[in-house]
Amino acid sequence: MLRLTDIQLLYGPIEALRGVSLEVAEGEIVTLIGANGAGKSSTLKAISGIHAVVGGSIEFRGQRIDGLPPHEIVGRGISHCPEGRRIFADLSVRENLLMGGYLLPKSETAQQLEQVLAMFPRLSERISQAGGTLSGGEQQMLAIARALMCKPALLMLDEPSLGLAPIMVAKIFETILSLRQHGLTVLLVEQNAGAALEISDRGYVLEVGSVTLSGDSRALRSDPRVVQAYLGG
Repeated sequence: MLRLTDIQLLYGPIEALRGVSLEVAEGEIVTLIGANGAGKSSTLKAISGIHAVVGGSIEFRGQRIDGLPPHEIVGRGISHCPEGRRIFADLSVRENLLMGGYLLPKSETAQQLEQVLAMFPRLSERISQAGGTLSGGEQQMLAIARALMCKPALLMLDEPSLGLAPIMVAKIFETILSLRQHGLTVLLVEQNAGAALEISDRGYVLEVGSVTLSGDSRALRSDPRVVQAYLGG
């Protein structure tokens, strides 16, 4: 479904991504793990068109998407749920969700809203509540739900468990697994490497803007280098 080949990305004079290559097959959950500053979020921003790449190529379903503006990439079926949730705090839950579905034809919006709320019943209970008054876990659910409103084929999640209590972390990862059962493909960036490798099919380890390890998630969980660096030794 998605293929990155030798991606290079610059922030001014700083080379954030140095020849990153990875693949995501349809129906997979693939995780990117690595330390802060390794290039995980930059990889998602390159895919979604937020930052233009200066080298390499990005293909989605066999077609080049690098160089397209972000709204066209969303229209092709890729949705990006960024780090930090970034919901509209003063808007209601309903309004936040409708903002996520802005590319949908009006005839499809109500049905998609109903389907998304069925996946997140807690949001349905708070449909008229301002997004900023929700708990941290509820705000993360809202951010994910908003990303689903545009009917993506590929959902990219950036640090969905960041800052959440353990019970909500478990709930978020259960939600990610359930998304695959609804036919979604997921590319997951997550600091909680153990949890990410537990629910994913494959993983890539990024260090200083480059992929240094990749493979089956079960194999990565037992790799001494991953255990030492990311799983607490």
